[in-house]
Amino acid sequence: MKQTLLLNISLLFAISLVGQANMSATAQSETLMENTVSKKSSYEDLITLFNVWRSFESPPLKNGAPDYTKDTFTKRWPLFKDLRRKLIEIDTANWTIPQRVDWMLVWAEMNGYDFNHRILKPWERDPAYYKSVWEYRSDVPAHEGPTHHKTLELWTYSFPLDKEERARLLTDLRVIPPLNEQAQQNLIGNAKELWQAGIRVIANQSKSLNKILNKQGISVDAEIRRAVEEAIRSTDSFTAWLVQQAPSKTGPSGIGKENYSWYLQNVHLVPLNWEDEVMLLKRELARAWASLKLEEHRNRNLPPLVAADSPEAYNLMADKAAKSLLRFLEEQEIVTVKDYFEPALREHLGSFVPEAKRNFFLIGEHYDPRPLYSHFYHWFELARMDLEPHASPIRRGPLLYNIFDSRNEGIATAVEELFLQAGLYDDSPRSKEIVYIMIAQRAARGLGSLYAHANEMSMEEAGGIHSEYTPRGWMKTEKELLLFEQHLYMRQPGYGTSYITGKYLLESALADYAKMKEDEGKPFQIREFMDRLNSIGNIPISLGHWEMTGQAEQLQNILK
Repeated sequence: MKQTLLLNISLLFAISLVGQANMSATAQSETLMENTVSKKSSYEDLITLFNVWRSFESPPLKNGAPDYTKDTFTKRWPLFKDLRRKLIEIDTANWTIPQRVDWMLVWAEMNGYDFNHRILKPWERDPAYYKSVWEYRSDVPAHEGPTHHKTLELWTYSFPLDKEERARLLTDLRVIPPLNEQAQQNLIGNAKELWQAGIRVIANQSKSLNKILNKQGISVDAEIRRAVEEAIRSTDSFTAWLVQQAPSKTGPSGIGKENYSWYLQNVHLVPLNWEDEVMLLKRELARAWASLKLEEHRNRNLPPLVAADSPEAYNLMADKAAKSLLRFLEEQEIVTVKDYFEPALREHLGSFVPEAKRNFFLIGEHYDPRPLYSHFYHWFELARMDLEPHASPIRRGPLLYNIFDSRNEGIATAVEELFLQAGLYDDSPRSKEIVYIMIAQRAARGLGSLYAHANEMSMEEAGGIHSEYTPRGWMKTEKELLLFEQHLYMRQPGYGTSYITGKYLLESALADYAKMKEDEGKPFQIREFMDRLNSIGNIPISLGHWEMTGQAEQLQNILK
């Protein structure tokens, strides 16, 4: 029975979507698609279709900016339906599990496009969608939350600019004014909290643009300066318009329980619904608090941790922590430590911050950075993407719509406790307390985001859970992080919970993998599991679970 499921799971997905697919097509799209996928399906047909899909997903330009106007979406919708129809028609019955996993990734992405078109509509409801300037690289494969298609990634530039980079920057800057102008036509939604929080995001863009004016070589480049100044004027005008329109925005920002559950299961391939996630996060919040209090009791006769109180003390502690973590991973055979692990970690060791200015993560980092550095498994994964790209073009780059969240945020959260249990803090028992504080914080903020998406709480009330149920008052010291996180989780359904749900799904995969080994009479080795997980790429944990164990029950549950 299980083998039958594995052979036909893609067919089951196709049946579930037939009712959604419009089988008629425009002459233009029919011609294109008939040339894209052959009548006899092969894995190469999927790769060809994937390339066409990704090209389609990036919208055409209007006045030099991505075109998110309603008319353009309407005109392009028949072609999208043809793409989805062709995907459903592909017969994967004789494919390998990794090939069928790739099919499901494309299926999930197309569901994400459909959901954005029907429900989320960030170009209509979410002013922050039009943020163009990003000063940093995200610690996950793509920026967190909905992002438009022509962003200015300032972190990718080296100043002074060479000829090619100068031309690229000019091109990026010239997107901003027409995009801001288009946004004022597109933003017709009535999501009050998204609108209000988005004003702050757009206003801050002017500060980011002003930083470009101070970069080396820009003061003598009149053309670049004019482009930057025009982008600033445009951004300030857009901000003023948002402020002017804000009083008229009175509607809810959450997408509701039913939409939330559909999105989890059909886009992010998380085999849970809204109610499941509430239960899971409540359980994890209680477990984290209980574990913290037991650790505190166990350590009651030990001296308290002492926070770094100077740049010199912090730098010494950070260097020691990085060496300790990498040595632990190697000597305890947790994962194969690649040459790029250390440089990837050392780029993000942080620096001393005065106590009054420390946010939640910086508080813990100044006592012992290793819990946070464990979460920086993120940077190992990004280095792997850069230096050891996956063989499959479908998995090589970031999945669209943050579909990677259960994997990347889930594993980064899971390893915090996994490394604890494997002995990372045997030399500092009180550091375990930091790990449980971090788990509690992630459970609390995710729980708040669930109620906000159900429109049972405002973002401010959700932030209250986030703040009040984080131990030791560590979320009450600096409000910027609280505002940023709750806004992000409203913008991107499922992201706030992905840390805990992804951790749960990873632990489930580890358990089934270990049992499989035991049933085969073979020893379980954590390094073998972690290396196998790494080799699969940044895909949803449910798919990684299937590929590592051959068990597809979680995916079967998504179909129910």
